[in-house]
Amino acid sequence: MRVVAGNQIAGRYQLTTASKDCKLWAVNRKLNMADKYFDRREAEELLRTITPWLEEARDEKQKIEAFKNELAQVASRIMLMGGTFPPLADLLRKKSEHDEAAERLVGIVNRIQETGVLVKDLDVGLVDFPSLVDGEEIYLCWKLGEDHIDFWHGIDEGFTGRKPLDNPEPGRTPPQGPRLQ
Repeated sequence: MRVVAGNQIAGRYQLTTASKDCKLWAVNRKLNMADKYFDRREAEELLRTITPWLEEARDEKQKIEAFKNELAQVASRIMLMGGTFPPLADLLRKKSEHDEAAERLVGIVNRIQETGVLVKDLDVGLVDFPSLVDGEEIYLCWKLGEDHIDFWHGIDEGFTGRKPLDNPEPGRTPPQGPRLQ
């Protein structure tokens, strides 16, 4: 994973600008453990709060990407016409809208991460909730559209390593109940 332009705050990274490709892989894990751990109940209760924020962040990201696509089209038209004057006033207005959307996006992602939740992918609304199983740090994994938190994965596994909470691997205790800290 990589850090997207952020400042480290109390062992966590706080997003300060969106990357050029607008992929928000916010990393807030260092060699030490997370500052906050969630059990499944706490994580599911927090979904009511963060779901609208994730949807809003996804919308802001789409606005940013639309502006970048429009700017690329304008640049292409200029090249095809052998140089021309672009609609400068319109571009400046849209640039201002882009900057405002980027600022809002940064604020929303920071608000989510201040709860202790890790934003992994805004396109699908993917987040992780740090948790502990038998002293081992794991992530409870959830994405927009899922009704409940039904999956978990190790901290180095990512989305493709998701495992169902209620159907653990043989010999592995699922992260739920009193063992989940």
